[in-house]
Amino acid sequence: MKWHVYNQSLVRRGELLLAFDVIDNWDVELKEMNKDKIGEPFHYPNTFLLLLGYAKVYFHLPYRQTKGITQGHAKGKVPSIPHYTTINRRINRLNIKVEDTVTEEFINDNSIIIAIDSTGIKVTNRSQWLRDKWNIRKGYLKIHVAVDVKTKKIISLKVTDEHVHDGKVLHRLVEDITKSKHVIVGKAFADRAYDSNDAFRCLADNGILPFIKVRKNAKVKKTNNIFTNLSVISQRKNNLQGWKDSVSYGQRWIAETVFSCIKGTFGEYVYSIKFKNMVKEMMLKASLYNKMISI
Repeated sequence: MKWHVYNQSLVRRGELLLAFDVIDNWDVELKEMNKDKIGEPFHYPNTFLLLLGYAKVYFHLPYRQTKGITQGHAKGKVPSIPHYTTINRRINRLNIKVEDTVTEEFINDNSIIIAIDSTGIKVTNRSQWLRDKWNIRKGYLKIHVAVDVKTKKIISLKVTDEHVHDGKVLHRLVEDITKSKHVIVGKAFADRAYDSNDAFRCLADNGILPFIKVRKNAKVKKTNNIFTNLSVISQRKNNLQGWKDSVSYGQRWIAETVFSCIKGTFGEYVYSIKFKNMVKEMMLKASLYNKMISI
């Protein structure tokens, strides 16, 4: 590894968080946003609010402190500083999609390989002692992702509560990917949580070769999808480790690597209280994560 290049990339990641060059296009963006708008016009462009959202989730800031760092670093550079209630309202109305940070770099590849998985995110930073003493349980979020194993970018993300099974979200992840003009998926890796006929069928119908670890009691059935039966034969009747080696199943762990990066960078919990705002917070984190690893 060229450490001087890696060190410089980390420095450039920091530039993303306070890059107030968005003011260069301030008036043009506002003019476009206010075109044909009825009522009070917008006073702050979406790119500026997105920048504040990135700073908020990275530094774990409440909205008042987000306004404070804006005053401290952008006063005199931007036309005006938004009130913290405005920052709150506008950030939670942004239409953030992780697909927007997946760029033309995928066009050069005929197809990519994805890893699909989910992980839990705490909805509070309450200490374990308080949870045990008062028996308070707030539940947790589940974030479901499809990750490009080569670039480690999140190309699709969904947020649900803890009661939604992983397999029920797979078709939504695939649907987002197939809508993209940049991404063509050739293979998909997933663990036993996705072992179902619906999952195999969903991937196969979208031209994606499924490599899913099947359950220990899985059997070949006439009612199964053909890829389900092939997987059962390969893993149960043949050697499981041999199957893993032959398909490079270890690439599935890239999803775990991404989860580790997100939790290590942004924390294992969300600040938001309302579920829709929790979703927005996770989308902000995933979008910023993609931008950071692009550098």
